[in-house]
Amino acid sequence: MSKFKIEHGASKINLVLLKTNIEDTISQDIDLLASWSNNDRKYIVNELLRFALTQEEDFLKYKAGLTATAARSAGSVKSVHTSIRLTTEAPPKSDTAAHA
Repeated sequence: MSKFKIEHGASKINLVLLKTNIEDTISQDIDLLASWSNNDRKYIVNELLRFALTQEEDFLKYKAGLTATAARSAGSVKSVHTSIRLTTEAPPKSDTAAHA
């Protein structure tokens, strides 16, 4: 099993608002961990969630499957788009035939 590790003073990250309610005891522990590690509370919550997500094997398999499916879909769409574009292009005109 992996260990959870917090870097001291590393809380400068891009954030997206996530509104939720958490238990009071968890909130107190997050505040204590933030104080102890000299990090923002937001950073601690992000690191805890990131750690939890990497520990759930079934979720990781599901996520990998979605990524592989999306990559295959994007590849097939790209090849269809490319073949359509190639068949609709007019052949280039030759300047030498026009001047002769």
